[in-house]
Amino acid sequence: MSTIKVLANDGIGATGKELLEEKGFEVITTRVAQEQLISFINDKSIEVLLVRSATKVGQDVLDACPTLRLVGRGGVGMDNIALQYAKNKGIPVINTPTSSAPAVAELVVAHLLTGIRFLHDSNRNMPLEGDHKFGQLKKSYSGATELRGKTLGIIGFGHIGQAVAQLALALGMKIMFYDYHPEERRITVPFFDGQEVHFTIAGSTLNEVLQQSDFITINVPAQKDYILGEKEIAKMKEGVGIVNAARGGTLDEAALVKALDNGKVAFAGLDVFESEPTPEIRILMHPKISLSPHVGGSTNEAQNRISEELAEQIINYFQ
Repeated sequence: MSTIKVLANDGIGATGKELLEEKGFEVITTRVAQEQLISFINDKSIEVLLVRSATKVGQDVLDACPTLRLVGRGGVGMDNIALQYAKNKGIPVINTPTSSAPAVAELVVAHLLTGIRFLHDSNRNMPLEGDHKFGQLKKSYSGATELRGKTLGIIGFGHIGQAVAQLALALGMKIMFYDYHPEERRITVPFFDGQEVHFTIAGSTLNEVLQQSDFITINVPAQKDYILGEKEIAKMKEGVGIVNAARGGTLDEAALVKALDNGKVAFAGLDVFESEPTPEIRILMHPKISLSPHVGGSTNEAQNRISEELAEQIINYFQ
């Protein structure tokens, strides 16, 4: 069998690359610009294309690249791939729905902790004013709250939502969730010494989650419409905190800014944005928003898990 060429256009972890190369695959990690992708695939006779969120695999790529036999997405969401069109052409599309979940969940909790302790704002102002307004800043950031004993509403209870629940339970929070599959879920919280604590959590309606949660996190795939807009925010508790580490377009940013300005929402944590990769200045500069540049799954450990899972699926497919 001739060597199968794999283009990992958005990178691949060392573990997965080694696994593939041990099995005789040629792994190319050259970063090819979107407008040059088709010609590169054809010139190099690429059979497997691996992407994350940066590279788009649209109908144009699938039609113009007859050597492509398999497309892989490192991560969960596949909105940057013409999924159904690929299936219709007989080109399988694989992804890694579990590998990035722990990393995304930790970022969600990081934004929650950052928000309740005003770290996003104090880290902006301490370098500028900490030497001459220390007491004033201390007073400004003293009215914090705690997560323990509070209710976290999780919208979307797949792998990532459940990973968020594990961490929140470990912090002493109560969990509510809304999902298209509302049946009870068993959540296991593991500890370093092998002990585990098990929780059974039943699904709630969206209205219940909105009305009863102290904090709300969005953990759903890309949607056609907002999950949280002005109408949904109006149903929330006063002073709620919102975190979106899912997809831009699931949260109405105009409604969010309005609610932040009038105090309905105390803070927000955003890893994804409606106008990504050029978020609006009013979002980037808002003192009540904790920000990160779509890095939910971007830990060394997650990237190695993702690459390993992709490599195993590729090897199994060609064997």
